[in-house]
Amino acid sequence: MTDCLFCKIQQPGYEKEIVDQNEFFIATRDSYPVTPLHTLIIPRRCFASYFDMNKDEQAAVFSILKSQRDQIREIDPTVTGFNVGANDGKDGGQSIFHLHIHLFPRRNGDIENPRGGVRGIIPSKQKYVRKND
Repeated sequence: MTDCLFCKIQQPGYEKEIVDQNEFFIATRDSYPVTPLHTLIIPRRCFASYFDMNKDEQAAVFSILKSQRDQIREIDPTVTGFNVGANDGKDGGQSIFHLHIHLFPRRNGDIENPRGGVRGIIPSKQKYVRKND
């Protein structure tokens, strides 16, 4: 058996971890959620980079992201927005080198000012401030 965590959860005995799936991806709730219902979209094939998806995987990833968006909204109607992202490479913050795409459900008031969203990966760049301002 492989040491890859995301390959392991696709093995028999881990079915309860999978909340959605298609031919190329599984979806599971994050074990360390940033927001309630934080979900990981994980390819069945083990590869590290978002940019290494083949054409079939590229089409299938949108389908499962949309399916999970709809499921999450049905489970929790207070969800009013989402952030979607992938850490790619060590310097991009990736710590498990099996591609996984984060789907973060967002709710009104979950942080004081969500403007800038994913720009917050570099906290000083999240707010839109011009250099001459």
